[in-house]
Amino acid sequence: MVSEDVLRTHLQELRRGTVVVASLVALRHPDYGYALLQRLNAHGFPVDANTLYPLLRRLEEQGLLTSEWNTEESRPRKFYRTSDEGEAVLDRLLDDLAAVQTSVTSLIQGADQ
Repeated sequence: MVSEDVLRTHLQELRRGTVVVASLVALRHPDYGYALLQRLNAHGFPVDANTLYPLLRRLEEQGLLTSEWNTEESRPRKFYRTSDEGEAVLDRLLDDLAAVQTSVTSLIQGADQ
């Protein structure tokens, strides 16, 4: 029987890249970090703040996200949005994700024969 720690490690590895894809998709509409965190969790992408905020900074440094501060409310919030370059990368990532899913499905079906 596989231990929970081993399973958790592999699930974390699998989800690590999908959180990037999910964030780029979700941020097609501007949002701030905490709202994104809640939205990702609600859609089955469990991620904590200690993972998400560094990811957002990295994606912004790579030019895949843009950001701006909203200071109109009592508490300023930084809003992120997928950039044009981020859209281009997202398109490639989604194509690759679909190809991986097709390959895995093919392997599963082949294993059943």
